[in-house]
Order: sequence, then C-alpha cells, then structure tokens
Amino acid sequence: MIPKLGMSMAPGLMYRALLPCLRRLESGGEHYDVMDAHYLYPDGVAAVRLGQRLGKPVVITARGTDVTLIPRYRLPRRQILWAAEHAAAIVTVSQALKQSLVTLGVAADRITVLRNGVDLGRFRSLAQAGIRRRMGLTGPVWLSAGNLVELKGVHIAIEALARVSGVTLLIAGSGPREGRLRRLADRLAVSDRVRFLGEIPHAELDEYYNAADALVLASSREGMPNVVLEALACGTPVIATRVGGTPELLTAPESGELMQERTPDAVVSAWHRLQARKIQRLSTRTFAESFGWAPTIQAQKALYSRVLSGTSSQAGLP
Repeated sequence: MIPKLGMSMAPGLMYRALLPCLRRLESGGEHYDVMDAHYLYPDGVAAVRLGQRLGKPVVITARGTDVTLIPRYRLPRRQILWAAEHAAAIVTVSQALKQSLVTLGVAADRITVLRNGVDLGRFRSLAQAGIRRRMGLTGPVWLSAGNLVELKGVHIAIEALARVSGVTLLIAGSGPREGRLRRLADRLAVSDRVRFLGEIPHAELDEYYNAADALVLASSREGMPNVVLEALACGTPVIATRVGGTPELLTAPESGELMQERTPDAVVSAWHRLQARKIQRLSTRTFAESFGWAPTIQAQKALYSRVLSGTSSQAGLP
C-alpha cells in the first residue's frame, strides 16, 4: 500500500495533521511500504519529515510551480532542497522540470522523468461536424482550456483573434481574470466571436476539443500540461508557447505548432502555418497514442521496486 499525500498548507502544519492519521493506519493494521507525495512543496517537505519519523522511504513528484515558481522564495527553496536530498527518489513530469531542479542544485542522477499520460479511451476523436452543429459553430474554431489567470495567456488568444477573420474562440474555464477578458473582447470588437463557457466537467471536455481546429495555450510557464495531451488524443493540434514540458509533446508536424514568442502575432503566425499543412485529425490522434498511461505506470512501478530494493537510480521513460 502506498498512501498519497497532498494538501494545501505549510509543511509543518501538514506534517502535524497527517502524523496522527498515519499512526492510526498503522495501529489499525494497515501496512504500506512507500510514501508517494506530489509537489515538492509543501507536500514533499512534509512527506519526507513523515517518512523519517515513521521509517518509510518517500518518492516525491515535481509537477510545475513547485520547481518553476516557489523556489524563488528563500525559505521554501531551502526546504525543497532538503526534501530532495532526503527523499528516496525524485520524479519530474518533464525533462524541462528535471533541468530546472538540477539548476537548483539537485543531483541529476537522483531524478527520474515520468511524464503525464492521457486516457486514450476518454479522450478520443469524435464526429466533428455533428458536434459543431449542436454547438452552432461555423468556420474555424480555437479552444482555450484552463484557469482564467494571467499565466495561461487567454488574453493573448483574444488579442490574436482580433488579427484574424472568421475564427471563433471557445474559452473553457473560470477564474479571477474573466471580467477583464470579457472587457478586452468588447474593446477589440470580437465579443461576438468569443464564447465564455465557464467550467466544463472533465467528462465533457472531449466534445470541445473535437469541436476545435486548434487548442491555443499561450502560457508563460507550464509543467507537463494535461490539456495538450487531451487535445492531441482528440485529434486536435495545438498552438503553444515554448515553455516547460510542452516542447517535449509537440515533436511532430501533426502535433501542432510552437510559437516563436508569447505574443498575439506569434499565435497568428502559428495558426497560418498550421492551416497551410492541412493536418488530418486522424494523424494527430495516431501521434497521441504513444502518450497513453501504460508506459508511465510500468515505469512508476519499476521505480517503487528500486526504492524498496535500495537501488533507486534514475530510469525514466524514453
């Protein structure tokens, strides 16, 4: 048994909250061999403290802001490096995050790369024409999916929309910048071509991916974005900034286009390049089939086995 640890609180509070819970598990006869924590901070820091107290090895997975943002602060950075040093193994979901950790001072040979996977059964190609008829969509369609915060770059997609004609932008998500984004669409006179969909249940996202000709992700930073994997699995190519693990996913012509910079003009240029290639959705889906969960699961199990045998050297996905 491997308990999953993850809460949004300071490492010390997390440690104190979880220790009695784990004590109760043990006193009740529950057995586990490894602790598995996701995010280096605060989860990983608390997990290593718990592991030391309870005599259990800890595996920590770094997923994004715990490497790209939080270490900018002195105290969390010091705690992150302490946890990385004392964990049995460190996992990152992209090569880019691994390199960032190495730059912070974590030894490269202690880090295993195990990228996110995608459910190829849930996210699949559907009949686009029928979906568009139900949604009342005509002409080219872009999709933005994610929290409406600055770092996701939805404002860049709206500004790019104002530079092309006939394209509709679907925005799936909610967040603190929604009002500002609506005002931007009004100011640029594209509000009639922008649909704010709000939060879409995860089980329904495949229809919106399938309705779109491209997913537009103009993020300023990313770990290994699930929306890219989900779009590709639905046969939808992606236009994205060259940040985080995204370039590790968009590696073939049928996968989409990496923007040259994070600007509206770069979105438009990437869109024109994508249109010129006339990518078949089946080709994009076929490309995505290498990103299923099975290889990641097998590699994760192998890592746990190495941790328990005391030989946790890196051996990630190809």
